[in-house]
Amino acid sequence: MVSLLIAVPFLLHAAQLLRIPFIDTLENLAYDARLNLTLPGTVDERIVIVDVDEKSLANEGRFPWPRDKLAKLVIQLFDRYGIAIIGFDMVFAESDDSEVLRRLDDILRKQPDSPIAREIRTAFPERDASFARSIYQRPVVLGYYFSYDIDEPQNTGVLPEPLLPAEIAEALDISPLSARGYGANIDILQQAAERGGYFDNPLSDSDGIFRRSPMVQSYRGAIYDSLSLAVTQAYLGESLVFGKNQEWLYLGDRGFPVDEDLAALIPYRGPEKSFPYVSATDVLNDRVDDPQILKDKIVLLGTSAPGLFDLRNTPVQKIFPGVEIHANLISGMLDQRFLSKPAYTSAAKLVVLATIAGVMAFLMPVFGAITSILMTIAIMAILIGMNFYLWTFQAAVFPLAGSLALVLLLYLFNASYGFLIESSNKRALTKRFGQYVPPELVEEMARNPKKYSLQGERREMTVLFSDVRGFTKLSENMEPEELSRLMNELLTTITRVIHQHLGTIDKYMGDAVMAFWGAPLDDPDHAQHAVAAALEIQRDMVDLRKRYAEKGWPEIRVGIGLNTGITNVGDMGSEFRMAYTAIGDTVNVGSRLEGLTKLYGVGIAVSETTAENAPGFTYRELDRVRVKGRDTPLTIYEPHPAREILDPAVDSELTDYREALDTYRKRHWDSAESRFRKLSKTNRGHPLYERYLAQIAHFRDHPPAADWDGVFTHETK
Repeated sequence: MVSLLIAVPFLLHAAQLLRIPFIDTLENLAYDARLNLTLPGTVDERIVIVDVDEKSLANEGRFPWPRDKLAKLVIQLFDRYGIAIIGFDMVFAESDDSEVLRRLDDILRKQPDSPIAREIRTAFPERDASFARSIYQRPVVLGYYFSYDIDEPQNTGVLPEPLLPAEIAEALDISPLSARGYGANIDILQQAAERGGYFDNPLSDSDGIFRRSPMVQSYRGAIYDSLSLAVTQAYLGESLVFGKNQEWLYLGDRGFPVDEDLAALIPYRGPEKSFPYVSATDVLNDRVDDPQILKDKIVLLGTSAPGLFDLRNTPVQKIFPGVEIHANLISGMLDQRFLSKPAYTSAAKLVVLATIAGVMAFLMPVFGAITSILMTIAIMAILIGMNFYLWTFQAAVFPLAGSLALVLLLYLFNASYGFLIESSNKRALTKRFGQYVPPELVEEMARNPKKYSLQGERREMTVLFSDVRGFTKLSENMEPEELSRLMNELLTTITRVIHQHLGTIDKYMGDAVMAFWGAPLDDPDHAQHAVAAALEIQRDMVDLRKRYAEKGWPEIRVGIGLNTGITNVGDMGSEFRMAYTAIGDTVNVGSRLEGLTKLYGVGIAVSETTAENAPGFTYRELDRVRVKGRDTPLTIYEPHPAREILDPAVDSELTDYREALDTYRKRHWDSAESRFRKLSKTNRGHPLYERYLAQIAHFRDHPPAADWDGVFTHETK
């Protein structure tokens, strides 16, 4: 029942019993979107705009120009370039005869044949007469305008002959927009012109956008045609005929639809410059690059210069030359390319809205959330598909936005309970991931739960394994409660560091921790964060050992292995228990590297891929190895802080080590042995150096093969 009540305002709006500006705004936006999607986007070369542009103003002076200059322009267009017809998107409401001529009128009358009179006439020609002579007996349509918002109209100039006298218009019951006043051309010009046409458009929509234009208007009952219609009639040599019920206008066999205001939807071809433009100054000075561009063409004289205020807001462009609107209308009449709003539109819209309300009100409460979404999408798709069919193949504009808005409102109302479900899902997500990632990241995930999934996926990640050295022996000598406190403090310290560096805890395995970076949150710097976390864990272990010593607890040392690569991650397990975890070769290698830290006597071992992806640190190459279960060799490293903050003694040791390792790889056993012995002595028999000394002794008795690549194969984990 409530769903049906929601539909009532839409139905009243469709029946024009209630005006809802928001729906009108939506319909305008939907109209503009469809129009822009279906624009021809081609240039109509039949119509040319002679443009009073910035270039013309710079060369010829400010506008309006003297009438003798306009006369020259008209003569150039017809006699030099051979145009078919010209329409003026401007009005000449005042005389342009020179003020000097008027002041010297007495001299001209008293001494008409005197030398000074002849000189004055030569220097100051009668400009209006000159312009009138240039347009006389030529296909010229002068522009004028009607006015509406005036209480006491001040008419100027002379209107052209009407399209229909008042008595005939009354007999035919033709009732377009009725003007209050006009601004027309002076008598000498209008009498010389073939015809006139108004260029004003009082039908901009509430948002100031021009989507339609009145083809005819009335003044004191007489019917007058627009500039575009007058030009087209003169060009085709056809008279205008009003169709039955005045829903169509005809020029010969060409028809185009109009609405109740006898206005047509403007058939825009595209944005500005959908018609050829020629600068007026180029015409005046015979500098048109291609004269054929004007030959036998319909010409409109207008302006695109911003300072002349003939720019309009249109669906295709916010700042659009007004003269090009007339060009679009002429082009549409020549091609019969107009959209229409059929008379049955309102009735059809009522039926559609009522059907939508009924179907959704009765079916959505029955359906589940997913089905309701699918049904909503299907209804909207049907509405859009039918609308585009009518638009594209029937040239009919059927309202769309109101129907879509009703569908969405009904869905939102019927799915409002989904808010509770969504909140529940967020709580579940928080609870589930709260055991893996830092609380602040869980909050971020909860704000957009759809972005994060427990579903399995492949990602590049960095995996960390940490393990306590000699934990089994350590645990045998401690009471269970004390051991539990020790482990809790240890794991809390490690976990805190991992969370601070945006890592995800995978699992705790007794004294071991597995963590990873790069999931569920995307982290392009996952390797950098993982290495930083490992170094900080080892630093924290120093403080932790001091606290343990104060409590009489045994010394704790941790080995950490890091590896970077493509990993499978997601919620995995059984129907009894699931866990968000990572698996794959990358994980296995990371685990093996943690085991190798004990063998090489280091706190951290990272793979070559981790070192490559975390360049902000200093690395010591430990060895080239094949870990158990993997044939492909890899280089492993021990990370240290960046060189600029590295302890100078450590930096010196790393330099000596690199030189020793280089001689070892080159099989210079004596030199390598000497260098490693020196390093081992300085560092109290470090296991890494002792390992290489043992290897050198082995290779003295058992030299490696000629193709030895320096790789050591580990047979144990």
